[in-house]
Amino acid sequence: MPTQYDLYRLDAAKQADVAAAVELWNAACGADLAISERMMRYGLHPSTGGRVDARLAVHDAQPVGFIVVTTLPGEPPVAPQELGWVEALAVHPDTQRQGVGSALLAWAEQWLHDQGCQAAALGAGLRHFVPGVPVELGTAPFFAWHGYIGDSLDAPAAEQTWDVACDLARYQTPSSVRAVDAAVRPAQPRDQDALLQFLQREFPGRWRFEFEEHLRGGGRISDYMVLWSERGVDGCCILTFEDSLRPIDPYYPYRLPRPWGQLGAIGISADRRGQGYGALLLDGGLRRLHNNGVNGCVIDWTGLVDFYGKFGFTPYRRYLQLHKPL
Repeated sequence: MPTQYDLYRLDAAKQADVAAAVELWNAACGADLAISERMMRYGLHPSTGGRVDARLAVHDAQPVGFIVVTTLPGEPPVAPQELGWVEALAVHPDTQRQGVGSALLAWAEQWLHDQGCQAAALGAGLRHFVPGVPVELGTAPFFAWHGYIGDSLDAPAAEQTWDVACDLARYQTPSSVRAVDAAVRPAQPRDQDALLQFLQREFPGRWRFEFEEHLRGGGRISDYMVLWSERGVDGCCILTFEDSLRPIDPYYPYRLPRPWGQLGAIGISADRRGQGYGALLLDGGLRRLHNNGVNGCVIDWTGLVDFYGKFGFTPYRRYLQLHKPL
């Protein structure tokens, strides 16, 4: 029998709303995919130029589900204007299969349509909770029933992406990492312009935008590792520690030994690829995490499972990246 409920705006400034959404997510997703209130507030905060909205479904004065949607109009290099994101959707287990999730999703799709979006993606936004639908939750049939399909809007099957993980407690540089004429070190404030110029040249979309957002939010520039060659910055990657600006939560490292860390968004100049620079940068980032006491490390949202396997990483979590035309 359908549950009778009302939809209310989820207000990030209200402690009760944030706590309710966290409780719902953790109840629906379980301990392996749990989040904190810090993560919820981070996910509800709009990126520069972005829009965020969210709704709580309430039954008999008790929250039973919530949804978060985002867009980023006016930044075509970062995301197509016609694309919006359903960042998070959770319904309490006691209220599932009673129409709450379907109603929340319908509200989200209408909101995105009203913003001018022509397609909705599940997860994978700029302050994402997940980069797709976690396979372990078994919710893909629900979204398929609602019209969500693979990475290309006319693709018959979903694209898969992975988190891979490793215990860095005994990390050693693999023998496959060869010497190249470059050095890897943490970025310093004096490197800001050079690093930004590198990203504008090589990765002018999302990675450039995320670097600018990191600095605008007060993040440490030293969370970025830079690869320096004779011509300047030729590569970078970002690290996440437990005290970094962006929370560790969306990498869900809980099955790994603590302290936790993350490495991601690793990029090399196009004309340097395939020459060992990427491996050198990756090794430098992993050695820094290891030297700072990090044990459980996640490299998220990747299809390069074999490449990272050379550094001791194994598949940790699988996601489906699903979209729907609106």
